[in-house]
Amino acid sequence: MSGVEAMLEALVGREGGYVDHPSDRGGATMWGVTEAVARAHGYRGAMRAMPRAVALAIYRARYWRAPGFDAIEAIDAPVAERLLDIGVNMGPVVAGRMLQRLLNALNGRGGLYADLAVDGACGVMTRAAMMALIERRGPRARQVLLHGLRALQATRYLEIAEGDPRQEDFAWGWLSARAFAA
Repeated sequence: MSGVEAMLEALVGREGGYVDHPSDRGGATMWGVTEAVARAHGYRGAMRAMPRAVALAIYRARYWRAPGFDAIEAIDAPVAERLLDIGVNMGPVVAGRMLQRLLNALNGRGGLYADLAVDGACGVMTRAAMMALIERRGPRARQVLLHGLRALQATRYLEIAEGDPRQEDFAWGWLSARAFAA
């Protein structure tokens, strides 16, 4: 199994099967895919019956290739996997923006590379900045990016729970199984 396939399988495992929690703003989900996303990708059946393979195809297209996380994997697989996890749970643009914010904060006031537009698109400029950071700061830069993404992910979960007390139903799982999972 390839690296991305292993990541996707692990992600589907974390997401689990059918859920329709009354506090979940996304509504009914299967394998972590909301009904709205499933329909946008052409799935017409009952959510409870959506095959795992359909969820994997959606993850691969919408949350891996479309935001450019597949290209990030060539630079740093753990960072790409973290972006995938954040992207599935919060949206790929949010994940991309988190990476760009970190890269901007770590660029030595533009001395290592120019500030990025924080648009969530992990294209050529974002990848070049990431490579420049790793080249200039060494292997520790990879760990700093990964831990920085985890910190931003956890902070966002807290902000969501603080903004809507119903979301506290999910705070423990978000933090223990997502932001701070191995």
